[in-house]
Amino acid sequence: MNEQMSKTVREAMDTEVVMIDGMATVSEAIQVMVDKKTSTLIIDKRYEQDEYGILLAADIANQVLAQNKAPERINAYEIMSKPILFVRPDMDIRYCSRFFKRFGISQAPVIDHATIIGIVSYDSMIIKGMTR
Repeated sequence: MNEQMSKTVREAMDTEVVMIDGMATVSEAIQVMVDKKTSTLIIDKRYEQDEYGILLAADIANQVLAQNKAPERINAYEIMSKPILFVRPDMDIRYCSRFFKRFGISQAPVIDHATIIGIVSYDSMIIKGMTR
C-alpha cells in the first residue's frame, strides 16, 4: 500500500458500538453479544470524569469460563479492561496496525471529541482499509 492508497481509521472502522452498564452481569453481557452478533462490548462511563471500559469475549473465556465461575454472579466491571486504549478517526491505518502490535491488542474503540464513534480491528483494517 503506497502513500496515496493509505486510508484512515474512520474509513476502516465499524460504526456499530454496543454499550452496556458495568453493573450488568456477565450472563447479561453474553446475551447482548449474542443478540447484537458482536464479541466486543463497551462499558459506559458512570460519570463525566470516568473512563470507558471494554469487555471482550476473550475476557469472559479467560476470566469466567476457564476459571469455572458463575457468569450470573459476576458483573462486567469485574472483568473488563479500564481505562481503554483507543485511536483517533484520522489516524492512518498503517500506524493503527503498528499501535495494535506494540500494545498486543487486536481492536480498539475510535474516539472523537470524547465520544466513541466506532470500533477498529485488524479485520476491519484489512477488509475495509486495504480494498478500494
